[in-house]
Amino acid sequence: METLLALARDPAAWAALATLVAMEVVLGIDNLIFISILTNKLHEDIREKARRIGIGLALLMRLGLLATIAVIVALTEPVITLFGRGVSWRDIILIAGGAFLVWKATREIHHHVTPETEEEKAESAGQAAALGFAAAIGQILVLDLVFSIDSIITAVGMTEHVPIMFVAVIAAVTVMLVAATPLANFINRNPTIVMLALAFLIMIGMTLIADGLGTHVPKGYIYTAMAFSCAVEGLNMLARRRRTHAAGAAPPGH
Repeated sequence: METLLALARDPAAWAALATLVAMEVVLGIDNLIFISILTNKLHEDIREKARRIGIGLALLMRLGLLATIAVIVALTEPVITLFGRGVSWRDIILIAGGAFLVWKATREIHHHVTPETEEEKAESAGQAAALGFAAAIGQILVLDLVFSIDSIITAVGMTEHVPIMFVAVIAAVTVMLVAATPLANFINRNPTIVMLALAFLIMIGMTLIADGLGTHVPKGYIYTAMAFSCAVEGLNMLARRRRTHAAGAAPPGH
């Protein structure tokens, strides 16, 4: 208790907390995009439930990982050597998670660009009804694990105070919980955003693989590219809306 009070009186601790919360929220964007796209494929009645369960399990997973910081830090120690370079469990997890993300996003892009017959649509709907919820939660958990380990290692590198890490993680996941449904609804209303988000997931997956292989890509580059792409798409959406409005306002025969 004395330690917590001492941290509460320390301005440096508050600065570290604010910085770490901001960092955790930014790192959570990747996970949130994946959850939004995945849950939008479910029946409308269970989408919200799947998001809450997925994000809730992400919170429990991150808090559990924080409780075993020594184990998490040990994940950065090399366990095997490939091509003269030490490979840690963190590297292996990042490579596997990145490969899964690339595979999943590529599969979703293929699904969106390939027209389905009526029989295939009926079959897909039947499979989604039978396996959709459980499969979605399972896939969310797989990516939660990857993003959680990366997030916790980032937290460990930014501060040595475990209470600050706990508060930052809880705050970041709370933001994710609040933002999940508005983001998912926005993506669902704008089909072109779906393709853009899937492209983001491929980029993020390749970044995870590169990081696992020892080539670190600064996060600033990734998020700057994402922000620029979103700005361009925003202009496209505005142009389409104005054209639609102009066409609707034009008098008949013109």
